[in-house]
Amino acid sequence: MKPTIAGLWFGILLLAWPGPAAAAEPFFFIQLTDPQFGMFTDNTNFVQETANFEFAVATVNRLHPAFVVITGDLVNKAGDAAQIAEYRRIVGTIDRSIPVYDVAGNHDLENVPTPQSLAAYTNLFGADYYTFRHPGFVGIVLNTCLIHSPQKTADQLAAQERWLKAALEQARAEGARHIVVFQHHPWFLNTPDEPDQYFNIPRERRLKYLAWFRESRVGYLFSGHYHRNALAHDGEIEAITTGPVGKPLGNEKSGLRIAIVRDDRIEHRYYDFGELPNRVSLQPPLSRPSAGK
Repeated sequence: MKPTIAGLWFGILLLAWPGPAAAAEPFFFIQLTDPQFGMFTDNTNFVQETANFEFAVATVNRLHPAFVVITGDLVNKAGDAAQIAEYRRIVGTIDRSIPVYDVAGNHDLENVPTPQSLAAYTNLFGADYYTFRHPGFVGIVLNTCLIHSPQKTADQLAAQERWLKAALEQARAEGARHIVVFQHHPWFLNTPDEPDQYFNIPRERRLKYLAWFRESRVGYLFSGHYHRNALAHDGEIEAITTGPVGKPLGNEKSGLRIAIVRDDRIEHRYYDFGELPNRVSLQPPLSRPSAGK
């Protein structure tokens, strides 16, 4: 029997159709935050911060994640040459095959950033907001110092907002499985509408950004600043606040967070320095973090 025209076209379509997208290979990344050289001794020295950060970097090199994100407060005193040099010396020992993404914190830019403090930061560390990519994953790095305290940087805040809208739109258009935002300040610690405080983004701007994130299917928000751990949700968005490499507050211990990125979810756990794993297995899921982890 001769094939019909419709049958020929159907066969061509079957050959041309790529089928459902293959699941991405799982990978893991490490979040470090608040190494904050000088905090333990109120800027007298940074001996303890050096020990902590060198230990964290040795762990990074041993476990070899796909990338590392350091979510701000790299130093304790903005512009301090010795603190900055020590941070850069140690971060420079991370295996060159592991990408490292710096995030600006309020101690890097001052609590109320200025055009001058922004320029000083970007001259040393590069862009203060940007995107990076891994297969199936788009990371969006924000400068939340501009969002938290924009009194002297209104133009820079507006520029970042324009850029963010375009970055979110592009990530959605690409069909990224995971759109993840990294910043220093937590958007919220408990609930999206919680009152303003030092450790969160003011509601006036917080709710607007959260709406943008929901519209763009952002799944996770990774932050530091709190020097403790906290987990919270805004609908499908998980807000993850990670404890410090440097000096902890409350009953927390210094440590780092390991996140496994799977096709349909990101599993993560905070490890203090006394409980770090020998290796990261991508096969069984990480144990579910306990409250505050």
